Amino acid sequence: MGTLTIRIDDDFDAELTRLAAAAHRTKSDLVREMLRRQVALEEVQHLRAKLRPYAERAGFLTDEDFFEHIS
Repeated sequence: MGTLTIRIDDDFDAELTRLAAAAHRTKSDLVREMLRRQVALEEVQHLRAKLRPYAERAGFLTDEDFFEHIS
């Protein structure tokens, strides 16, 4: 397992501490989950941008267009 060291300001540290206590989790666990979600979001955005030209050529201009088609 790798280790990542980052610097955060005191306000963010306090917020993480509060959230971790409320969730009965560690700050590290919360940050790992946040990073995983952000990485997944970045990957989805990258794929959407890559697929957008194909979708537009097929007539899918909005998310609603896509979901109406598969329903």
